[in-house]
Amino acid sequence: MTDLPRLATIDALVQAVDLKRKRVIDVGAGDGNMARARAGHGAHVLGVECAPQQLARANAAAKTADERYVEGVGEALPAPDASVDLVVFINSLHHVPVEGQGKALAEAARVLAPGGLLYIAEPLAEGAMFDLTQPVNDETAVRAAAYARIREAASHGLEQIWEKVHLMVRRLSTLDALRDQMLAVDPDRAPLFARHDAELRRRFDAIPLGPFNMRQVEQPIRVNLLRKVA
Repeated sequence: MTDLPRLATIDALVQAVDLKRKRVIDVGAGDGNMARARAGHGAHVLGVECAPQQLARANAAAKTADERYVEGVGEALPAPDASVDLVVFINSLHHVPVEGQGKALAEAARVLAPGGLLYIAEPLAEGAMFDLTQPVNDETAVRAAAYARIREAASHGLEQIWEKVHLMVRRLSTLDALRDQMLAVDPDRAPLFARHDAELRRRFDAIPLGPFNMRQVEQPIRVNLLRKVA
């Protein structure tokens, strides 16, 4: 995988889609970091997030431009039919319950205007980051289910434009910092972190130190860009 391009999440998106003046729904907006980045590129962004703690962080952050956040889920997007230009799932489709993933894609198709785009970035169940966190975050099955639903997207009136894979590189200072980031997304993981602490520290310490005493880990990301058929 060393020959794959290395791209930050926002860079991969802006290379694929012109965000200026686009009406965007960010599904699984988390703390709003990526929504703010998109707004900074000229988009009008509605961030949809179901986790109360993440939604609170998003609403508490200083606004970049035209972004706002609401509580909601991918299976029932809070937007009228054919009202947006772009729907984005970044590291979020596989977090939709498996039985609802197809509905989430159908909802994306519903809110997209004809010719609108659906951008889905999903981590593969492989790579250094996956290997590091697998004891507490083994998402092999749900990631595979999400990809299966993407491959069925034509049934929702969505045609694939392309599929690409790139590497996202994360620089980690300490295992504790990584744990805190992951617990911010899902506090229910805390018992797993406690149970597997020794194994996680063994895996973390096996990653060579890089510049500034940071450990660099790669995560392959598959991006599917689809279009709503008019």
